[in-house]
Amino acid sequence: MKTVALTVAVLALGLAACAKNDADNNVSADTNVENAAAVDTNVATNDATANADVALNADVNASNAADNSSNAASNATTNQ
Repeated sequence: MKTVALTVAVLALGLAACAKNDADNNVSADTNVENAAAVDTNVATNDATANADVALNADVNASNAADNSSNAASNATTNQ
């Protein structure tokens, strides 16, 4: 009888240890959502920064092209 009682107690503790804990699962799900949102925000920030860099570089390149064109015209006039 003691063996049966001990077996039942061990099985009950084992089942209790395996019980689904919704609070822990919800916290984990919230953390996953927050991490995904942080990743999305970082991607958007990185994309915006990269696009701004591309636009700035295009502006600088256009300015350099204009300077080069002006220098070429000046050189052509000077070296006639």
